[in-house]
Amino acid sequence: MKPTIIIGSGLAGYTVAREVRKLDKNKPLLIVTADDGGFYSKPMLSNAYAHGKEAAQLVSQTAAQMASQLGASILTGTRVSGLDMAAATVATEAGSFEYGQLVLALGAQPIRLGLNGDAAHEVMSVNTLTDYAGLRTRITGAGVRARVLILGAGLIGCEFADDLAGAGHIVTLVDPNPMPLASLAPPALSQGLAAALRQRGVDLQLGTTATRVERGADGYQVLLNDGQLYHADVVLSAVGLRPELSLAQAAGLNTRRGIVVDAYGRTSAQDVYALGDCAEYADGAGSVCLPYIAPLMTAARAIARTVAGTPTAIDMKAAPVIVKTPSYPLALLPPAAALRETGAWYTARDGERTICRFCDADGVVRGFGVAPQDAVSRQALMAEVGNAMALAA
Repeated sequence: MKPTIIIGSGLAGYTVAREVRKLDKNKPLLIVTADDGGFYSKPMLSNAYAHGKEAAQLVSQTAAQMASQLGASILTGTRVSGLDMAAATVATEAGSFEYGQLVLALGAQPIRLGLNGDAAHEVMSVNTLTDYAGLRTRITGAGVRARVLILGAGLIGCEFADDLAGAGHIVTLVDPNPMPLASLAPPALSQGLAAALRQRGVDLQLGTTATRVERGADGYQVLLNDGQLYHADVVLSAVGLRPELSLAQAAGLNTRRGIVVDAYGRTSAQDVYALGDCAEYADGAGSVCLPYIAPLMTAARAIARTVAGTPTAIDMKAAPVIVKTPSYPLALLPPAAALRETGAWYTARDGERTICRFCDADGVVRGFGVAPQDAVSRQALMAEVGNAMALAA
């Protein structure tokens, strides 16, 4: 029997493997990964520093332990050089392998800014455990209070800013938008987060961007487009991720922003699936990339059932995004982009809690945000989604 081959040993790849094994104890599984195959939760990378976590401490299971648990073969430190869809083979540094089904869990790569300066190439991004280890080394080498300048006040940038400031470092957060989390959060919660980060000690430089990064006598000199010059020991880019498409495109798969998949997670090639950060999922009349944990888990379960012989559509239910900023913990369910121009945010206060509901033109709740958030507040708001809200006159 030809194996199901999974390319990638992140949460997406390992979750598919686990779900397949629950359904079929005998199906051969081969996981191919360019790293060491250790299992860790990638979302923990942006809030592990203040907890004193070394990179190795974030690994819960080694590749050998995962292989034993899954009854799978795992090729670590092995890069895939090509896919042959006609022959149903995967070419790697360790040889060529036939597959019965192929699952692409390729993840995403950090977006690189077009910065000028002789140190532009030294700007860091944290997308892997190795990246995180490198960040810790840089910060530790800079002393007890490192100067860290973060580019991007989106989800990851805000989490890193809160985490590193909480660990006692001097943090500057730079973003072209007027408020943090501008694309995800309602204005009232963006303002609340901005206030909490400032109270934490973060220097927010909003409405501006970095243009140059130069080496200086005591680290880096970062020039902003408003003329300000900052000195930093570490410059961290957190401006977003781009789905990893090179392998899929070379193989002729249909790609747009991500690897296009249908309602079953199937790509444009027979018996080839994709999920996680690299995938672009069917979404009604269009498609969308969903780089979050809940969609990944939903897709993994459905794809595993299809691979195991029971074709199962991905039932992508709405789930809130949890923002790991302890100084101002948020839960966000952004409305669909198509609704944002015709709907509106409505803000209420419940003691110290700020609750924002997004209603469409008919007064139906289509999204929300809440801070400080907890499980009870999330569940209550989720129950409101899709129902009409009585709006004040």
